[in-house]
Amino acid sequence: MPVKKLRAAVIGVGRLGRHHAAKYAASPDAELVAVADLSEPSARDVAARLGCRAVRDFHEVLGGVDVVSVVVPTERHREVAGACLEAGVHVLVEKPITRTVEEADALIALASSRGLQLAVGHVERYNPAFVAMRQALARPFFIESERLAEFQPRVTDIDVVLDLMIHDLDLVLSLVRSEVSQVIACGFQVLTRSIDIATAHIEFADGVVANLSASRVSQTPVRKLRAFGRDGYASADLQDARLREAHRADGAAITVEERAFPHADALQAEIAAFIAAVRGQSSEIVSGAEGRRALALALEVERRIAERLARLAPEAPGGRA
Repeated sequence: MPVKKLRAAVIGVGRLGRHHAAKYAASPDAELVAVADLSEPSARDVAARLGCRAVRDFHEVLGGVDVVSVVVPTERHREVAGACLEAGVHVLVEKPITRTVEEADALIALASSRGLQLAVGHVERYNPAFVAMRQALARPFFIESERLAEFQPRVTDIDVVLDLMIHDLDLVLSLVRSEVSQVIACGFQVLTRSIDIATAHIEFADGVVANLSASRVSQTPVRKLRAFGRDGYASADLQDARLREAHRADGAAITVEERAFPHADALQAEIAAFIAAVRGQSSEIVSGAEGRRALALALEVERRIAERLARLAPEAPGGRA
C-alpha cells in the first residue's frame, strides 16, 4: 500500500522560499497544497506555476497541512514557526533559527512538548562535497572557511555573520564536538548599516582551531572549506560541489584524489531528510538544538565585532584627543 504524501506549505515565497516550494512540488513524498506570503502577487505567481493554493495569511493553511517551510525574515521566525508548532505542524525554519537564543529555546521547548520535528535550514550540511569531507576527515585539528557573495540589496534584516558566516559556523560545529573556548572577531560596514565583512578566529577546548571569513560585497562568489588532520587534508569547493583530498599513506607516500558531484541538489536533500524525519524514519536533520548552537556562536562573533568597533570609534566631542 503506497504511503500517503505529507501535505506541505511554504510560508514566505521570496527568492529562497520559491525554491522550497518547487522542491515540495517535485517531491514524491509530499503534496504542496499552499504557499503564503504577505505579497499577494508573489504568492499567486508561485501558486499558479506549481498548482497550489495562494494565501496572504499563513494561519489559513495550518489546519490542512502536515509540514511547513518557514522562509520569512529572521525577525518573524519565532512568531511564524511558533504558530505552526502550536497548530501541530512540523516545521523546517530557514537559518538562523531565530534572532535570539531565548527565542530559539522557546521554539525548541514548544516542538518538544508537542512531539513535533523542528529542523533548521542549514542547507550546506547536505552539500555532497561537505558530506564527503566529513567522512574523509573525521577529526580535523584546523579548519578554515571562505564565503564571499555579491551584494544583494534584498538582505537588510541581518548582517553578514547571520546571513553568510553562520553557514560555516554550523559546518565547523558539526565537525568539532568540543566546546568553544575563545572567539576573536572583527568586521566592518561597507555598503549597508550593518557588518558586511567579517572574520572570526575560534578555538575549542580540545585544541581545534577554526578561521572563518565572510563577505557580502565581493565581485565573485566563493564558498570554500578546508580541514586538516594528522594524516591529510580535505578541501571542499561548496560552490561547485567538488572535493580534493590528500592523505599520507605508508611511509612518505601521499595520495591525492579529486571528486565532483555535478548533479547535487542540497535543498532537495534537506527537504527529503525533513520529510523522512517527520515520518519517523532514520534521517539526519539539523535539529533545533544544533541551529541554536550555531546561532549562539554567531551572536558571540557579533558581540566580539561590536566590542572591537567600539574600541576603534573616535571619542565624542569634548573627550580626550
